[in-house]
Amino acid sequence: MINEFKLQSELKNNCLVIDTFGYINNVGGQKIVDEFKEHSQNGINNIVLNLKETKIVNSIGISFIIEIIESLNDSEGKLIFANLDPTIEKTFTIMGLFQYANKADNVDEALKLI
Repeated sequence: MINEFKLQSELKNNCLVIDTFGYINNVGGQKIVDEFKEHSQNGINNIVLNLKETKIVNSIGISFIIEIIESLNDSEGKLIFANLDPTIEKTFTIMGLFQYANKADNVDEALKLI
């Protein structure tokens, strides 16, 4: 498991794609929110969160994701999770996140849902 959280982002089809690497906790969650806010100021309100290299999201990390979901709901934007680990997918299902965000098998499929 990657100990230090990192992310990469790029714009594809007017959508912010954020690739995460490592454990999403308070540090990782804050980095994701900061990246989202930086781009949302420029009118980007669709996000694909690619969790291919993330195997663990704790409750604090989820609270940051919920903050993004709330902001996107206000701007009629979309959040789509891609490449979910089965454990994370189960956790997100239990927490009801898929009522407010979609999921896709990969980034290309996610971009089709935007």
